[in-house]
Amino acid sequence: METIDAGLLAQRAEALFFYSPYNFLREIPEELQQQHFGVGHVVNFVQNPRNHIVTTGQGADRTQLLYTELPWDSEFFGTSTYRLHTGLFGPDASLQGRMQAVEQLQKKLASAGAYYCFSEVPTEDTALLQMLTASGWRLVETRLLFYHDNLAAFEQPRYPVRMAQPTEAESIGRVSAAARNPYDRFHADAWFGTERADAFLARYASAAVQGYCDAVLVPDEPQLPVDSFLAISDLHKDAAALGVGLSRVALTAVGSQNRGWHLRLVSETIQRARQNGAQYVLMTTQATNRAVFRTCEKLGFKLGGSSHILACHASDTV
Repeated sequence: METIDAGLLAQRAEALFFYSPYNFLREIPEELQQQHFGVGHVVNFVQNPRNHIVTTGQGADRTQLLYTELPWDSEFFGTSTYRLHTGLFGPDASLQGRMQAVEQLQKKLASAGAYYCFSEVPTEDTALLQMLTASGWRLVETRLLFYHDNLAAFEQPRYPVRMAQPTEAESIGRVSAAARNPYDRFHADAWFGTERADAFLARYASAAVQGYCDAVLVPDEPQLPVDSFLAISDLHKDAAALGVGLSRVALTAVGSQNRGWHLRLVSETIQRARQNGAQYVLMTTQATNRAVFRTCEKLGFKLGGSSHILACHASDTV
């Protein structure tokens, strides 16, 4: 069994802190975030049988790449799908040596047939971003993470919303597929294609209504058709580990019949989080989504951080 190189891990500790999705929340101790999402997560990485390590190089060029099998995604897309978590290497590792590690990873994945692999890399991890782009990985999406940390003082008009019902799962899925965003991770990556990207987002939205998410809000206004929704995850596991109340906008879509409802649904998400005793509401969007920026400005969100989605694939067995 592959093991984590403790020396390489120690040299990457500073960068690994930014793999915490809450690294910008200063009230949460850095040590706690490292324990659950940074160094501590890497130490325990191989305990999950779906997690694997590729190790290459000697001396200063010794490099480890950590990746995960994604069974659900593999079944849905009909192609073996993986996520690269991060890489471990020293500050003196050459770019060529690190690129050889990426090449070895891709050969290993391709040895079993066609595959798709992606990675979400915090902007602060320039070393990993450079080795992936130098190895030919394509940039798919740039994400911005906004957060609201003053729920107690939140003052906005109330808007009529309700929980989506299980019987609406299919129709909510259609709303998600129809409100196509060409810049989201799935539509921006030509590997998926428009049809598969639409189908995935429809399936995700339907699953959210059926219990995958903690709540799905929709408009509850007389004579107004439901042509928008907002799915919410309360991040129970992370909240328990960090000792704070969290709520995250997991997915949202607004059709032409519900113009203006994105702000209203987000506003009610904040109201719900406050009522549930949460301290933070999180929302991620593409760096191109100016409409969401306006919502954030109006409702008092702050910019917390950014990340990049990169991907590679192989269609044929190597």
